[in-house]
Amino acid sequence: MKSNDSTNYFKFLLIHLIIGWVIFVFPPLSKLYAIFIMFFGYSYVIKYKNKNNEVLIVAAYIIGAEVMLRMTDGMFINEYAKYNVILLMVLGMIYSGFSKYSFPYWLFLLFLIPGVFYGISQLNFETNIRKAIAFNISGPATLGFAALYCFDREITFEQIKKMIFALGYPIVAITLYLFLYTPSVKDVVIGTYSNFQTSGGFGPNQMSTILGLGTFVYFFNTFFNSKTKTILLINIILTTVIAYRGIVTFSRGGMLTGAIMIICLVILTYNKLNKQGQAKLLLIIITTILLSGFIWLYSSVQTGGLIDKRYANQDAKGREKESKLTGREILIESELEMFWENPILGVGVGKNKEYREEMLGISAASHNEISRMLAEQGMLGVFCLLILFITPFILYLNNRNNIFILSFYLFWILTINHAAMRLAAPAFIYALSLLKVTFVDEKSNSLPRQSTV
Repeated sequence: MKSNDSTNYFKFLLIHLIIGWVIFVFPPLSKLYAIFIMFFGYSYVIKYKNKNNEVLIVAAYIIGAEVMLRMTDGMFINEYAKYNVILLMVLGMIYSGFSKYSFPYWLFLLFLIPGVFYGISQLNFETNIRKAIAFNISGPATLGFAALYCFDREITFEQIKKMIFALGYPIVAITLYLFLYTPSVKDVVIGTYSNFQTSGGFGPNQMSTILGLGTFVYFFNTFFNSKTKTILLINIILTTVIAYRGIVTFSRGGMLTGAIMIICLVILTYNKLNKQGQAKLLLIIITTILLSGFIWLYSSVQTGGLIDKRYANQDAKGREKESKLTGREILIESELEMFWENPILGVGVGKNKEYREEMLGISAASHNEISRMLAEQGMLGVFCLLILFITPFILYLNNRNNIFILSFYLFWILTINHAAMRLAAPAFIYALSLLKVTFVDEKSNSLPRQSTV
């Protein structure tokens, strides 16, 4: 990271701390923030005609900002992030084309269509059909378009770093907002259930998802984007505080996913480094383990030991809870039953919530994208899932330089199992596993020296 790059890094971090503070003080400004993102984002892409994959940088920024916009009512439409990612990917393909071998994802998008029309014919008259369809299909559609753009697209490691920078900046704003919203965690934690107060008044599941992703982002920055001791210290602090705020949401899925992403990145990176890089990585691993212990101990003290019970699946009195998935298994079972009863076309996109209420009297949206796709799209859903599960690894066989593939792939599959596709993040992050990553020095089989701490 050059001196000018370091200055820009400090500047953008400061700007986003200010954004977090301003939106906390006056939440309606969140709508202005959403407008600015679109105006400057599309202007940036059009100015450079996507010569350096600018659409991925802007889309990554939107992914990082989505939770802030949702929690402060900053979006003019509920699926603001997903629709913008789709538009950006289309714009990127207009400028830069797409792979002629990306037909699996054309098939994926094609397979989504019958379920939409069938769902329209099956939904009750009193249901808001547009919202019901958009809520359930916008996530897979976002994934499909992002995958078309990313499929076997060559991208440099430096461009990946810029994209991860963009993803991380809004998460800094979110983290400051959380500290301002709940300065004292002790005062609001009274049980082992997911905590809305420590999540900024927003859904803990989605907050945990973005903070887990943020922990991964700043761990990555700690190793690959810390050329000075000052920047290294800042990145370590950001990794620590983001992880802490993620843990005290009491929503486990996002933070466990973030930890798994970090482990996968470390494993795939180690063999790509020279001996000096490996030694530095080992040092960072040891530091991370020590910091993780400190973060957990501090979280335990701040929550009066309740966080330990939460991760042990116990209630506040230390009794083991009957459900290990906080009731989600009931939703999954009902969706699998819908699939077995309607194996060809499923029950139709958007219908699973109504169908479940008729079957069990439970009015709840799906938390699992896999069982939802099976329930709503039947055998076409099976084909869609096979495409998603298999294709990234086929590409990886021809491009083993993508050290992010497991981290991105597992973020997708783990997130959609506990939070479905409420956020645009899993769809976009999945698509990144399809990129063809190249380095400055292609012959040395090691990451470039300037990329290590």
